[in-house]
Amino acid sequence: MKEVYDFLKSAQTYYLATVEGDQPRVRPFGTVDIFEDRLYIQTGKVKDVSKQIQANPKVELCAFKDGKWLRVAGKLVRDDKREAKVHMLDAYPTLQGMYSPDDDNTEVLYFENATATFSSFTEEPRTVKF
Repeated sequence: MKEVYDFLKSAQTYYLATVEGDQPRVRPFGTVDIFEDRLYIQTGKVKDVSKQIQANPKVELCAFKDGKWLRVAGKLVRDDKREAKVHMLDAYPTLQGMYSPDDDNTEVLYFENATATFSSFTEEPRTVKF
C-alpha cells in the first residue's frame, strides 16, 4: 500500500471514476493519505462525487507519471472519525481554508478490498492488493 501511496503522492493528480446511474463520471483529485494502515482520499459531502460514492462505493482511480500508470479499484468506505479528518487536513494544509474536521462537509474515505495495478509499455503489469 505504501508504494501505491508514494506513486499517487508523487503524481500529484489522479483521476477518480464513479458512476451516476448508468453514466461514468471522472474528475481530478489530489488528496491521498495513509491513516491506521488504510489508504484514504478526501472530498466534500456536498459534492456530487460524494453522493455517487454513497450510492455506489465501487470506484477506480488512475494516475500517470514518468511513463508508468497506476490503477486502483475497490470500495470506498466513509470514515467519520475526527482523527482521520485531522490527519488528512494536516497532510494538506491548503485545504484547511475550505474544510475543517468539525464541519458537516469534510469527508474522508478509505479503500477496502482494493486492487492496485502498476503498468507501463515496457514492463509486465504488477498487482498489489490491500
